[in-house]
Amino acid sequence: MYSEDSLLLLSGIQHMAFCERQWALIHIEQAWAENVRTVEGQHLHERTDDPFLNETRKNIRVVRAMPIVSHKLGLRGVADVVEFQREEKYLEGITIQLEKRRGWWKLYPVEYKRGRPKSDDRDAVQLCAQAISLEEMLKINISRGFLFYGQTKHRVEVLLDSALRERVQELSARMHELFSVGITPKAEKGKHCAQCSLIEICQPELTMRHKSVAGYLSRMMEGEVTDI
Repeated sequence: MYSEDSLLLLSGIQHMAFCERQWALIHIEQAWAENVRTVEGQHLHERTDDPFLNETRKNIRVVRAMPIVSHKLGLRGVADVVEFQREEKYLEGITIQLEKRRGWWKLYPVEYKRGRPKSDDRDAVQLCAQAISLEEMLKINISRGFLFYGQTKHRVEVLLDSALRERVQELSARMHELFSVGITPKAEKGKHCAQCSLIEICQPELTMRHKSVAGYLSRMMEGEVTDI
């Protein structure tokens, strides 16, 4: 269990899943840069981040910008949308009661993303971390959540299985490990670099070149290099 003072931003888990160096640049070195993707993402969140736009339609209660926290993961943040679905019967460990509202309510986190579904799990781990936080706060179990993509205008269901939960635990533990020592990992250039808003700050090619030079000098000092 993490203390209040050691909580990290939950939204950072998507950065960690994408690239450890990107996460460290943002959350340790406080570096940030905007590209088309980040700006579009901000516009998409403008409506979901307004807590006064909560609404009820038929048997669905929609709550926006809901503060969440998990002391087990050591993360805090805000859930884009939490949908409460009304049930007539009590389901142990699944439903809760809402103040001034009849019936029992089952809930699902909904995370809004720009673009299309991705080939990696960065969106899914963020959604799962939100669900784990809600479970801890409300003493319930959440089996699924949803990702809504702005480009496709389509909602994708995500099953919150044990493998995904283990992945979230591993990523959150790694975030705390790096934050505690204040280390920014070396760059590892790959296809994902072209999608990164921090590529000009990260300079992966320059960082890797410095690493190669250091390795060369080390080998030379040890006598492994005989030709200069």
